[in-house]
Amino acid sequence: MSQYIELTAENFEATVNNGVSLVDFWAPWCGPCRMIAPVIDELASEFDGKANICKVNTDEQQDLAVKYGVRSVPTILFMKDGEIVDQVIGAQSKQALADKINAQL
Repeated sequence: MSQYIELTAENFEATVNNGVSLVDFWAPWCGPCRMIAPVIDELASEFDGKANICKVNTDEQQDLAVKYGVRSVPTILFMKDGEIVDQVIGAQSKQALADKINAQL
């Protein structure tokens, strides 16, 4: 089972610059974030080798949250080759997230 990639300021650019990435900006105290955490784990397994499934802890990586305009969590960015192509705010269904990833593949 593949796991999501924990992004930091150090590895963010290198990770999202190639291919398709889902980036979940979350926080440990956020209820909806905890609710979708298992969905993110499942997507990491299902899209292993096809897309980067990533998480950014906004409490630990505040500069990244500011850089990408994250005002509420969860905010999920869909990126292709380093460019933001879509975004959703709040908990989403697994199918909705998978559809957005597939649209970029």
